[in-house]
Order: sequence, then structure tokens, then C-alpha cells
Amino acid sequence: MKKFLAGLGAVSPVVAASSAFAAAGQPTPWQLSFQDPASALMEQIIWFERYTLWFIVPITLLVLGLLAWCIVKYRASAHPVPSRTSHNTLIEVIWTAGPVIILLFLAVPSFQLLTAQYNPEQEPDMTIKATGMQWNWEYEYQDEEPLIFSSFMLREQDRADAGKEDLAEFPRLLAVDNEVVVPVNTTVRVLVTAGDVIHAFAMPSFGVKVDAVPGRINETWFNANREGIFYGQCSELCGKDHAFMPIAIRVVSQEQFDSWRTQAQADLGEANRALMASIRDEETNVADAGN
Repeated sequence: MKKFLAGLGAVSPVVAASSAFAAAGQPTPWQLSFQDPASALMEQIIWFERYTLWFIVPITLLVLGLLAWCIVKYRASAHPVPSRTSHNTLIEVIWTAGPVIILLFLAVPSFQLLTAQYNPEQEPDMTIKATGMQWNWEYEYQDEEPLIFSSFMLREQDRADAGKEDLAEFPRLLAVDNEVVVPVNTTVRVLVTAGDVIHAFAMPSFGVKVDAVPGRINETWFNANREGIFYGQCSELCGKDHAFMPIAIRVVSQEQFDSWRTQAQADLGEANRALMASIRDEETNVADAGN
């Protein structure tokens, strides 16, 4: 299983170094499956979803076939005298033992996945507190010099000033004015709460979804294994603007994060602009090298 998951999550250097608006970071039109994984935990979730289909599809087809067989064979015109069979030991053993065995095959990997979701493989390297508000998110980097800022959905009239006019990279209703910035391959603890009503912090590419409850702190974690910008949303109905409080997390190199973190302490807006410029320069260099 580990080899399968490692292969599933493998990303070529060209793809990893490509533009930050890779499809993995946001939903796509007519999407039926999960977003592409950006963490080992999400890879496990996708594996488990595909694993369960090997049980769900045959069971569904079996039940459908039994219903069709009963409808046809025992219809009133072909079977005017109903069967009065009241007991069949073999059938009862099969429909008792069968589901028990199937549930065991589902339970073991599901418990392993549940355990992984609440127990990171290593101690977190950094802690961020996310507080849901009506209708934005407030973030606090909890380290020696705390950094606190608000994140609102990016308004269309503010795109030019923010340098976020590219709808492919900064999609409508998902882009924000201030993204959460974290380094790649770093275990990040997220403390989730709310300041008014119940919200939910959800980041599909990372396999993260946890309720934000007023007066209570829930804990989750993620470790992004590639750079880019990834989008999520509040996933708990919280009021009239529930649909307008997106979550954006930008994953960068350790060097870029250190530079951003130092500058953000003094001027968050300037730090964000410098980070975007650094990322675009890197993309340009990669494109030139490819040519």
C-alpha cells in the first residue's frame, strides 16, 4: 500500500515547478472526483475512496440483480401462489457472515485513516490559529513573534491593486486578499475556532475539514508536499454570506517563507507583493530553462 500511495503522490519536477494555479489547488468545471492531492493524508483518503468502491459497486449490482430476479420470477402472473418459506439456515448464515466480513475489510483501513488524521507523524513545526467570523477568516501565527491578520474574499474592484487579475490563478469567489503562507514539506498544526457561529475549515487538497465552534478549539494538521496556491471554503452554513468566505493557503519554499515571515511582521501587504514577485520570477526562470 505504501508503494502505491508513494506512486500516486509522485509529482514530476516540471509539474511541481509550474505555475501556482495548478488544477490541484482548486475545483474544476464538471469535476466528479476529488481534487488532486497535495499531502500524503489526502492521498490516503483518495486510496480509501477507490478501495471502498470495490465493495460498493458489486454489492449495489448484486442487490439490483436480486430485486430484478424477485420481481420477474415471483410476479403474480407467473407465481399465483406465494411461497410460505419461513426459514433457511444457509441463507441466514450467508447474509449474516457476509456483511460482517465486508465490514471488517472496511473498518480496518478506515480506523487507520482516522488515526492518521488526528496524529501527525512528527511534532508540528509551526502552529496557526484559524478563527471563522461572519464572514471572513482571521489567522494567527503562534510563534515567538505572533503575526495576526484577516483574510477576506477578494473583491473584483480590488484585483488590479492586489496584482491578482489572473482569474486562472486567483479564481472568482475563491481568491482572497491575504493568503495563509506556509513552507513546503512542513507539518503545520491548525487550531480552529469561531468568534460568532459555527463555521468549518476545509481544504480539499490537503484532506482537511474540521468544524470551527465558538468557545472551543479543534485541532487538525497538514503537510503540503508541493508548492502552489490551494483553495478551500467554509463548509458549514453560517449565514447569508456563507458562500463568500474562502480559504487560500500558499505553499512556498522554506527560503521564500522565511523572507515573507520576516517582512510580514512589519508590512503584510508589502510582504505579499514581494512573495508574488519572487514566485513569478521563479516561474519565468523555469520557463526559460525549459526553452
